Amino acid sequence: MKTVKWGVLGAAKFAREHMARAIHAAEGADFYAIATSSPDKAAGFQAFQPKLKVHDSYEALLADPEIEAVYIPLPNHLHVEWTIKALEAGKHVLCEKPIAMSEGEFDRLIAARDKAGKLAAEAYMIVHHPQLQRARQIVQSGMLGDLVLVDTVFSYNNAADVTNIRNRPETGGGALPDIGVYIFGSARFVTGQEPTAIAHAQITRENGVDVFTQLTADFPGFAYRGVVSMRMHTRQYITFQGTKGHLTLTAPFNAGVYDQAELTLETSAGRTVERWPGVNHYVLQVQNLGRAIRGEAEYPCPLEFSRGTQRMIDMTIAAADA
Repeated sequence: MKTVKWGVLGAAKFAREHMARAIHAAEGADFYAIATSSPDKAAGFQAFQPKLKVHDSYEALLADPEIEAVYIPLPNHLHVEWTIKALEAGKHVLCEKPIAMSEGEFDRLIAARDKAGKLAAEAYMIVHHPQLQRARQIVQSGMLGDLVLVDTVFSYNNAADVTNIRNRPETGGGALPDIGVYIFGSARFVTGQEPTAIAHAQITRENGVDVFTQLTADFPGFAYRGVVSMRMHTRQYITFQGTKGHLTLTAPFNAGVYDQAELTLETSAGRTVERWPGVNHYVLQVQNLGRAIRGEAEYPCPLEFSRGTQRMIDMTIAAADA
């Protein structure tokens, strides 16, 4: 197996705690380099990868001929710019979500990807987890009968962390960019359907960023209800309710952190529970991208899928502001 050498742009906390470690642990991946001008920040990564190469600028890392793939955990407003720069430097790219702040920005991303002939994708890890893949299998098999309602919630409270980039408009903050991608993308991935209209949307903003959104939407085959908030106690779930059964996903977005990933299926035949303790969807994401780079498999979350999620976010904002 050919090993993919990875570089990380920046020394973000999330990269240090999750994604860089996932790259280091993934089969067929080599956490080779990081770009940061801070020796102290680099040390946090060198603690688990002592051989790590450190570049003092993003440009220097992109110019490194040894690096084949780049992970970008920068603030939201920089994602499009540095994804395109990485593609132009001949690198494959995995960029944190949201990879763009509006649907229209995907035109530039897709054009740059196609011109470079490289893979570029949003770091949307949940589609790599067997929990969501199993949910997709159940729903699309018809086990629930006709799907009637999909209900999603994702919330946390970071009101006290006023300097957090999620609370700052200039860095592309807000609950919808940060976690709206999860409640919208999960429904789209599992059902294979796209929203036709936002029936109702209400957004509460503080300091120029959305901190609470509730909405209802119409899909071709079912009704959708969603809530995201950065001002509510931590909660996350998805339910899929049909005419013959219903499906509940526990910890569908932060499996292993918020709670254990579980799937509960209830039909007239009874109740079954499936669990996935210890599965790391960040590692699976890196491994799947490596397989796609090597031409061994299609990547399950291309830019076109991410564009559909951003379209639904844009539709929600437009409906709330109308």
